[in-house]
Amino acid sequence: MIEVNKQGEVWVFAEQHASALEDVPVELLSKGRELADELGVKLGAVLIGDGVSGLCEMLGQYGADKVYLTENPHLEHYQTNTYTKVICQLIEEHKPQIVLYGATACGRDLAPRVASAAKAGLTADCTDLQIGHHEVKKTNTTYEKLLLQIRPAFGGNIIATIINYDRWPQMATVREGVMPMPEPNVANKAEVVKGDISISIDDMAIEILKEHRQKRKVNLKAARVIVAGGAGVGSKDNFKLIWDLAHCLGASPGATRAASDLGFIDGDHQIGQTGTTVRPSLYIAAGISGAIQHMAGMSDSKKIIAINNDPDAPIFGIAHYKIVGDLNVVIPMMINAIKEKV
Repeated sequence: MIEVNKQGEVWVFAEQHASALEDVPVELLSKGRELADELGVKLGAVLIGDGVSGLCEMLGQYGADKVYLTENPHLEHYQTNTYTKVICQLIEEHKPQIVLYGATACGRDLAPRVASAAKAGLTADCTDLQIGHHEVKKTNTTYEKLLLQIRPAFGGNIIATIINYDRWPQMATVREGVMPMPEPNVANKAEVVKGDISISIDDMAIEILKEHRQKRKVNLKAARVIVAGGAGVGSKDNFKLIWDLAHCLGASPGATRAASDLGFIDGDHQIGQTGTTVRPSLYIAAGISGAIQHMAGMSDSKKIIAINNDPDAPIFGIAHYKIVGDLNVVIPMMINAIKEKV
């Protein structure tokens, strides 16, 4: 049995922009809380920026035991070099056993730099995280309480479980939306640990004059009902059927990557492994064959209705209600039935 820093904490990188906390670190605190409790260690949040101390209370309410706060005017805007320097020094000083990042543009840039500097492993775009053990039969060695980093591999055709038993901290980026958003508990308070890390202008590769962030056109994660279309819809003009049904139901329109790539709908509506992960009360899939990459992002929906003219379409394997037929016929019938009930 090999014990490697088993008392190290579980950390979540608390990504923020303009002093506003992103959703993904809040989701990760939910999973991080589970992992920390199973390991019997503290859960920490790493908060970096300028004038962001007001977020410490929120991070505590979402489950963090500690908030590692580093503030500096040079940290107002995200830059790879400065943020990497801060996190690497914090890791060196406090030696966490797990560090988690959101698989956002920021997280995907930062995590590999930290992993390289720390000479640690990193698994990208995880869809699940668990604690388990690994046995190396050649040496008859069992490693207990490892982070099992689970993600689709080989184009989504298999689900791989990746471990890192000897180069810690264990690090992973996690896709947005795959972990449930926790409810805040105002009674929870986090200990704030202020980092004394020197950041100067010499650490900055560029000067950011202004930062502009474009808001998403649709919040699919919050949608209770989603009507999604795939390549089988046929054309951008025909995709109007998806919009019409969505409007009747007060739903959000969604799409597969194929439909988005074909220009049927904007990429903000994309659902799946490379899009948004959703868990609506009702998911209507029209003209969607059911590639594993798409199903990975919607299979946890409470009720799934699938419309496809192929009776052997993989989407029927997870659908609660299956309609074999032409969506150009079925959807207008559904719209008429809904309007008659209203």
